Amino acid sequence: QVQLVESGGGLVQSGGSLRLSCAASGIIFSTYFMGWYRQAPGKQRELVARITRDGSTNYADSVKGRFTISRDNAKNTVYLQMNILKPEDTAVYYCNTFPSTSSFWGQGTQVTVSA
Repeated sequence: QVQLVESGGGLVQSGGSLRLSCAASGIIFSTYFMGWYRQAPGKQRELVARITRDGSTNYADSVKGRFTISRDNAKNTVYLQMNILKPEDTAVYYCNTFPSTSSFWGQGTQVTVSA
């Protein structure tokens, strides 16, 4: 059974930082491209960042220069370091494969950025 468990969200002031983690089980993690996605209230879920098997990264324009995705294949974990957070970054953040696999969505972790 595949499980992707996100953690590390919380309430932070504008300009602050958070580090999200996503622990994967039930898949051969190192063989997958992975992504971080987010869904803000009333909006569609969007891709924030993705990372290839060998660590190459790509970011949405809205987070470029502020967010960093990384992975540790030995720990089956993908991370999202978020700096200079803005109120518009408020959303539920999810990890999944890239492209996403519908049956892999977890509960996500809430990130709230106050002005």
